[in-house]
Amino acid sequence: MDFRERLQKAANRGAATRATREDAKQAEAISEEESRRRHSQHRLSLSEHLEACLKQLADNFPGFRYETIVDERGWGAAVSRDDLGIERGKRKNFFSRLVLLIEPFNEFRVLSVAAKGAVRNKESFTRGHYEPLAEVDEDRFRELIELWVLDYAEDYAAA
Repeated sequence: MDFRERLQKAANRGAATRATREDAKQAEAISEEESRRRHSQHRLSLSEHLEACLKQLADNFPGFRYETIVDERGWGAAVSRDDLGIERGKRKNFFSRLVLLIEPFNEFRVLSVAAKGAVRNKESFTRGHYEPLAEVDEDRFRELIELWVLDYAEDYAAA
């Protein structure tokens, strides 16, 4: 067997290996329907957790109003409050708000949670985290949601 024949056989073996690897990847890839189902399952579970955390925040700081959010931006909840202050003899309104959302299913097949907050009219709180649906660790998302609510509570209390 000369070099040309051995080279051709090596190329054929490489192509067969690549085809086998691609077939295995396709078998591992989750379908669109399965991705939607997983997203919905995680969304429901995490929505309940973030709602519970925000309700506790509202209970801890009297004056915060709780609201559920379901719109094109996603599913989640928010707490907000308006405060009145006097500066140099003039009345001044202060607005504080924290929104936690689980973003809708998208073509990237990721689970994404976002937080946005303002303390006394200053938007100073923005957080986000995402993971591919096939690799979602709900416990990590729960920890982050709790951490974000605690961070916001600390920022609000410091203001």
